[in-house]
Amino acid sequence: MGRQICTGVSEQTGRAGVATASDPRVRLIDPAIPAPDDAALPGEEDAVSVLDELAPRVAQLQSEVAKVIVGHEEIIAAALYALLSRGHCLLVGVPGLAKTLLVQALARALDLRFSRIQFTPDLMPSDITGTEVLEEDPATGHRRFVFARGPVFTQVLLADEINRTPPKTQASLLEAMQEKTVTAGGKIHRLEEPFIVLATQNPIEQEGTYPLPEAQLDRFLFQLQADYPTLEQERRVVAEHSFTPLERLRPVLSRDEILRFRQAVAQIPVAPNVIDYAVRLVRATRPTGGEQGPDYVRRWIRWGASPRASQYLIVAGKARAACQGRFNVACEDVAALAPLVLRHRLIRTFQADAEAKATDDIISQLLQDIPQSISR
Repeated sequence: MGRQICTGVSEQTGRAGVATASDPRVRLIDPAIPAPDDAALPGEEDAVSVLDELAPRVAQLQSEVAKVIVGHEEIIAAALYALLSRGHCLLVGVPGLAKTLLVQALARALDLRFSRIQFTPDLMPSDITGTEVLEEDPATGHRRFVFARGPVFTQVLLADEINRTPPKTQASLLEAMQEKTVTAGGKIHRLEEPFIVLATQNPIEQEGTYPLPEAQLDRFLFQLQADYPTLEQERRVVAEHSFTPLERLRPVLSRDEILRFRQAVAQIPVAPNVIDYAVRLVRATRPTGGEQGPDYVRRWIRWGASPRASQYLIVAGKARAACQGRFNVACEDVAALAPLVLRHRLIRTFQADAEAKATDDIISQLLQDIPQSISR
């Protein structure tokens, strides 16, 4: 059959038609990379039987990662929710909290391919996505351009210190995160599923950093906060040195199992009242628009969350419910995930800074003031 050609619309006739390979407007899909897992979704009964296996496997995964990582159980769980929701995570924390080691351990326990990119000011987009190189056949002397894949062609990508590279390089990840593809030389190269980006960021370093723009922050499903360990956890870290070799970790989930669980998670039903709560919660973060939220929202928030946040609360809520052994999403799932989904989508005002109101403080106040159910 040759290469797969995308369909287009004729500029002359305006009718849909098949574009030819010689058309410079065409972006060819690389057949070397398998298509995403697009098998038919399982029926509800099949999904229930599949998800019955998930909760014990999640506990097993956390136990395996705990051989290397002390604490951070919430971050490990949230990263798994993101993986099952086709999302990505931004991990924020000061140096020395084992953020990089956590991602490496998680990739090994999931038995997925892992790549790490150390973001620096001189990093170029092609260092991430790859580039076309001129290749010569030594037998015939024939030359041709061949695409050399970059480290983004993996399944678990650690974007280490993502805010230390300029916006042009940061933006090279956008297509991979959203469409799960890379475009180079007019050809679309598809990434293999599952694909997740786990980016780290140092919140205290300002020199030589380039803050992520809001549009790129919005591509991340969660923003996770890596906090200092408790006293007992830090004693364990010091006593054990946390030098357990990653090679000792055994795989708990395979790629095929992750794809199977992910399809089953998509089948979890969501009651109208849960959707209503997610929508009301997100709409309450907007200081302007339709119905007005609490008065403090207009005082503390300049820009609220978009409908994408409402979608993410429900999608991630399905994954959380499934990992806890439930085949239904509750309002408690939405409330538990709200800080993770909303904290990087709210832009505070100068008044909030003056009153020392952190984003998490505002979200906590909203969770107290927005009822989970309303009388009709």
